[in-house]
Amino acid sequence: MKKSMMLGVVMVLFGWQMAWASNDKPISPEQLPAKAKAMIEQYFPGEKIAFAKQESELFETRYEVVLEGSAKIEFLGNGEWEEIDCRYKAVPEALIPPQLMAEVKARYPEAQVREIKRENGRHEVKLNNGLELLFNRKHQLVDIDD
Repeated sequence: MKKSMMLGVVMVLFGWQMAWASNDKPISPEQLPAKAKAMIEQYFPGEKIAFAKQESELFETRYEVVLEGSAKIEFLGNGEWEEIDCRYKAVPEALIPPQLMAEVKARYPEAQVREIKRENGRHEVKLNNGLELLFNRKHQLVDIDD
């Protein structure tokens, strides 16, 4: 009896999680957090938002924006950027921590940062030469992947 009841509770919780997981919906640019809108206006001036969506998960909300120039930016619920993928051009240098940019320029002076992702204080940087650089929380290079 206890096993049946426990299994029932687990199934209800799993079903509830699945109902909430991946609840994506398109939104207007005006519905983005103010911090996200300000970042786009400051670092991507003149670029219009082609598409924006809100991704609601069980305990968090995220936003994804695609600009007309093909850059894709992912934001946390508070409007902080989490990932920037500029695809065909360089990520604005002002968005890259200075220590990371200095390391990139020292090792690969001709390379451009096309994508940057930050998670738990770590950064992953993708260059136009195909290399991926991983930096720890102290902005020290810890891995290079090709």
